[in-house]
Amino acid sequence: METLTAPDRRRAVVEDGARLVQAEVEKKGGLSGLALKGAFKVVQTVRQNFVPDVLDKLIPAFAEKLEPFYEAREREAPGQPMEQFLSTRAPAVADALLSITDERIARAEKGPVRSAYEKLRPAAQRNVEDAVPGIGQLIDRHLK
Repeated sequence: METLTAPDRRRAVVEDGARLVQAEVEKKGGLSGLALKGAFKVVQTVRQNFVPDVLDKLIPAFAEKLEPFYEAREREAPGQPMEQFLSTRAPAVADALLSITDERIARAEKGPVRSAYEKLRPAAQRNVEDAVPGIGQLIDRHLK
């Protein structure tokens, strides 16, 4: 998984990750999807490179959290696409990835940001679970 953070690959991984985030946001429907799309548009308007910048900072932590899944795939199902392997473990993958922001929020002072995060966390779980197949595809694409 160090390949994902290697200097010669990192930019491509970040760009693919940003496209994945954009695609996942676009797929959302209903009122919650409308709210998510609105919030995403506001963030992009305020800071155009927000998603790539955040992903660039978080890629090492994401790779660290995904490493055990990659190792398990290598032991249990070598050759199986990561998309397929991770999809059967989507809740655990989402928990692992969201543990990064959970840890950051836990260190934050209590206040509106922490309160908002705690309210949005269940929806984030579902959204990350929905993105797991795309995360698996991204891993396969960059580890070849």
